[in-house]
Order: sequence, then C-alpha cells, then structure tokens
Amino acid sequence: MVQLTEMTNWGVDLIDVHKTYGRNIHALRGVNIQVGRGEIFGLLGPNGAGKSTLVKIMMTVVRPDRAMGTVLGRPLGHRKKLAVIGYLPEAHRFPTYLTGRGLLHFYAALAKVPAAVRQGRAGNLLERVGMAAWADTRVGKYSKGMLQRLGIAQALMNDPELVVLDEPTDGLDPMGRRDVRRLLLELKGQGKTVFLNSHLLSELEMVCDRVAILVEGLVARQGRLDELTEHTHEYRITAGGDLTALGPKIAKCGGRLDGDTITVPGHDTARVNELIDLLRGQGHSVESVVPRRFSLEDIFVETLGHNAVAGKAPPIGRPATDSG
Repeated sequence: MVQLTEMTNWGVDLIDVHKTYGRNIHALRGVNIQVGRGEIFGLLGPNGAGKSTLVKIMMTVVRPDRAMGTVLGRPLGHRKKLAVIGYLPEAHRFPTYLTGRGLLHFYAALAKVPAAVRQGRAGNLLERVGMAAWADTRVGKYSKGMLQRLGIAQALMNDPELVVLDEPTDGLDPMGRRDVRRLLLELKGQGKTVFLNSHLLSELEMVCDRVAILVEGLVARQGRLDELTEHTHEYRITAGGDLTALGPKIAKCGGRLDGDTITVPGHDTARVNELIDLLRGQGHSVESVVPRRFSLEDIFVETLGHNAVAGKAPPIGRPATDSG
C-alpha cells in the first residue's frame, strides 16, 4: 500500500520504498532517493540492485509494497504530474509498422499533446536526435541505436518537467552517447529535471550533478560527486633519484613514499610545497605533481567492496539540505 507525504521542493522525493517479488525476493528494502529540481541525477548499481524496479515504481508501472514520497511536488501516481513526465523504459518495444514521425505523434497523442503542437515538435526532436533523414521510414527497419534515439525523442514529445531515462545510451556508439550527453545538458539548461538509470558510469560522471548507488535494494551512497570523492583526493609527486633515505622526513611532512612517488592525501597544498622544497633541497628533481581523486567507477567499486565486507548495504538517512 502506498502512503503519501505532503508537497515538497524536491523534484523526486522517495522515502522508505519497499518491493518484494514472490515470497522472498526483496528488490527494494527501504530506499530513500532525493532529486533536486533542475538537476541531472544518476542512479547506479550492479545488476539486480533494484534500479529498474525503482524507476517503474516512480512511473506507477510497478506497485510498491510500501512507499512514501512525491514526484514534482505531488504524491506518487498524481495524474497531472504523470502527464508532465517523459519516460524511456529499458528495452522498450515500439510498433514496427509506424514510421519514426508517426510513432512520435502516436505517443504524444496519448499524452494529449495538441495535433498542431505535435507536428512541429516531432520534426524538431527528430532533427535533434539525428533521425530527421529516417523520419518517414518504418520503425521495423531501424537499428538498435536508431530505436534508442527515437525513444529519447519520444520521451520529450510532451515537453516534460521531469525526464526519466532507463539506460538511455544502451546500443549507442560513442558519437551517439556524446549526442545524448549534449542533449541532457541542454535539458538541464532549460530547467528540466533529469533522472538517469545507467550502468555506464563514465557517462553518468560526465553529466550528473548528484548520484545514488543502489546495492541489494538499499541506497549505499548518495550525494554530489565532489562529496562522494572528497575522501579520495590526493597529490602524487614524482621525483628523480633514490628517495629511500628521505623516507622519515617525507612521512613527517605527511607524505607516503612508494619508489619514486610520494602520495599526499587531502587538499593541503602547503604540505605539497613543503615536500617539493625538501626534495629540491636534497638535490632531487621534481618531475611531476599530479592531483588525483577517485572516479565514479572507483567509488562504485569501493562501495561494493565495503558492502561485501559488511554483508549488506547500510541505510543512508535523508539529506538535511533542500534541493538547492
């Protein structure tokens, strides 16, 4: 049974979402997800984590066992708000007898977009996703990548406030993925909220403001990318010559010596400069100073490793700050 909460300022505010299939397949075990209005939010996790189930609950395709929350400031399933959400399901299937243009008209009509508006919008979106030349070709002749482009255009035909895309770059080549990234940033620039479910971590890292990592039906981590990687920031100093004798002094300055490389954790540039002065003072050349932080893939792997040790994903509380 779905329980509802009052209106909030979040674009998506899902609280304590549970879903069990059959008697003992716990797809979601109390998920909390908050998405700010006008941001690009990425949902990631290993296969079977419950990502697509959560998306389908948002879209009322799947009924949760228990859930509280809002989408676009209204309770889950609110009809007027569902009408201003664009949705691309994973592994979508389109009628093969329709042309690309006809398909966009069909789905826009279902969303009650006026015919006069559909006409111009379909042409513009087909052009935007690189499908204008195939607009009047039947969908049955489209490749997988072409179907994906068409699916994204379909999700935008109702000029949505919230765009929910489940694996939007599936089947696309590198050029296609770049085009999708540009489109997503354009949507954000228009003030739209974008919710992405994807296993391509490098793609999410390039466009997302915030992400959540779902593991075994629970949110293991959630936040801005800089927040999630803050503890991983470090500097790596590479120097010439044998540094073994300087080991104690390097450690005293907060560095860690490994061969010809000194690692300095954190953001403290004063310590970096102190180590550089030490090296030069002892006649060693400094070959490079490189700042480094974990990638989203590193954070993902680290999270899975921590949860494997713990035996489950730790529940994370709701953020204290608002959507700004």
